Amino acid sequence: MSLLNVKYPIVVEGKYDKIKLSSLVNAEIIQTDGFRIFSKKETLTLLRRLAETSKLIVLTDSDGGGTVIRSHIRTAIPADRLIHLYIPRIKGKEKRKTAPSKEGYLGVEGIDADKLREMLAPFAVDAPLTARGGITKTDFYVYGLSGGTESRKRRAEVATAFQLPPDMTANALLGALNMLTSREEFIKICQQNGENQNDGKTESPVS
Repeated sequence: MSLLNVKYPIVVEGKYDKIKLSSLVNAEIIQTDGFRIFSKKETLTLLRRLAETSKLIVLTDSDGGGTVIRSHIRTAIPADRLIHLYIPRIKGKEKRKTAPSKEGYLGVEGIDADKLREMLAPFAVDAPLTARGGITKTDFYVYGLSGGTESRKRRAEVATAFQLPPDMTANALLGALNMLTSREEFIKICQQNGENQNDGKTESPVS
């Protein structure tokens, strides 16, 4: 079965939720890493930036934790930019787990694939999505954002140009940029900021 081309970014809690959805949809999927969204400012910043040009689909678990995370997102993003989808509250446990969750309900990763497709189908489009991303770890190294003596400073400059936190790690910045922009625009910004080919060796490349 072909993947659904979902036109809006989808917010989920964890990596297994993301893995499950990635097998069903072609879309930008952002994970909150559970309650880490409260301490990782770059996650909320990324969501705010995405919400400037697109609505966001919020698909957290139907338990207490999912409700808290959903409420936190509500405080940060205007209501008209959010689409709240709710999975059914079904008792059970995911196959990878040895015991059910605290409240005993299945999370997004445990919900039937057909049900998830049904929920997301109204937001699917026939045409391929506008291409973004394509920025690689090698690009970061070539343009001095990793592996060089000035890499941290250069990452901060590029992050600021895209209205992202200046202290993001290389991996976090790479993931955010691939959701926000194209490789061509990234290179253009790097060149405008004087990011020349890497000539330093004191930091490790992105890994």
